[in-house]
Amino acid sequence: MASQITRDASGKRDDEWSQCLQQVGANQDREAFSRLFTHFAPLIKAFAHNGSAMAGAHADELVQEVMIKVWQKAGGFNPHKAAASTWIYTVARNCRTDMYRRLQKFDTPLSAEDIWPDEVEEAPLVAVQQRRDADRIRAMMKELPHEQAQILAKVYMEGKSHSEVAEELDLPLGTVKSRVRLAMQKLQVMVEK
Repeated sequence: MASQITRDASGKRDDEWSQCLQQVGANQDREAFSRLFTHFAPLIKAFAHNGSAMAGAHADELVQEVMIKVWQKAGGFNPHKAAASTWIYTVARNCRTDMYRRLQKFDTPLSAEDIWPDEVEEAPLVAVQQRRDADRIRAMMKELPHEQAQILAKVYMEGKSHSEVAEELDLPLGTVKSRVRLAMQKLQVMVEK
């Protein structure tokens, strides 16, 4: 159900979602929270997947984390300053950023998506920055052991699967995977310098 944004005489939003947030903030109203959850949970999950490779389990975790924060912080919502959806998406964006940081730190090594953006923009400044980034990556790849740099180039630049690289270089699949993992870990350390 779409919520029409209306304002009272003081300029305060009094649409359905703003009212729900205020009820949750003032009275911890479970019914209002349930309506918020039913409406926003699928949207937050879609937001989690948008433009990222976030796994389904992580997207579900993000939904839970966002909705818990909405429950806890609804009292801080100010209908004079923002729409309820804007406020909730701000919470979602911050939670998603925090989750990416946690995943980067503990779960996942640096990946190709972290090095090269998915979308190539035409703006001159972006092109200059991408060229500088590419030059920096080439320089860092030269610092890797030859075996690791060779495999990374085949996987990420030539787009070959680990199996194809293993067959081409006559190496066990486990060796290829471990060299990729080690090389990505080394690149991540270099990027963080």
